[in-house]
Amino acid sequence: MQTRSGRARCASTPSSPPCFRVPYNARRFAFAPTLDMRDKKRPGPHFALNGDDHIIRTENAMPTTSAQATTAASRPAQTQDAIELLKDDHRAIEKLFEAFQKAKDDDLDAKSALVRRACEELTVHAMIEEQLLYPAAQKALHQRDRPDVEEAYVEHYLVKVLIDKFMTLKAGEAGFDATFKVMSEMVRHHIEEEETDFFPKLRESGTDLDALGKKLMQRKEELESKIPKDAGDNTERLH
Repeated sequence: MQTRSGRARCASTPSSPPCFRVPYNARRFAFAPTLDMRDKKRPGPHFALNGDDHIIRTENAMPTTSAQATTAASRPAQTQDAIELLKDDHRAIEKLFEAFQKAKDDDLDAKSALVRRACEELTVHAMIEEQLLYPAAQKALHQRDRPDVEEAYVEHYLVKVLIDKFMTLKAGEAGFDATFKVMSEMVRHHIEEEETDFFPKLRESGTDLDALGKKLMQRKEELESKIPKDAGDNTERLH
């Protein structure tokens, strides 16, 4: 089946999330609902995932401090309202966008590290939403509000398409800054829609947000523990 934009859309049942075929080079990322993680490991940016959901490093990493090297695996699990947890993620991602804007045009190391870190954060955030939040929302929300969840899947897919460009696009090359700027604008729009419309509806649905928050946190910690320990965002010199 073809969408209006001409993209092939794979079959889905009324109870399953929408799924979209993605370009081969994009299949290693977490934003597509039908992501195929079974392909062989191949070169890619720092936030590529292998068949075991491990976030692998495939380029020389930026040096980082011991504080930046601390992963979620070493932190105790916390019980947190699901919506507040996701809002905290949003604020962290926005700070990376702001740091990129403050970076000097010729500071390619900082830009590269910030893009890498933003894509890692977005990958983990998207995975916990798609694996836990959106399925729960589809069950809890009124039928008239379920298209909001489908739109969220599509928005993740579109952001993933831009992230895929960083497989080959390097800091300093034509289109690097523009691609990250467009991606950040799309993510900001997605955040605004979630926080002003989707999240309030989910809160009103009676969903046990504490229990959902615990699941989100546990899954987030599992994924973050697989990010390389040297995956710093190199922002300390930008402030």
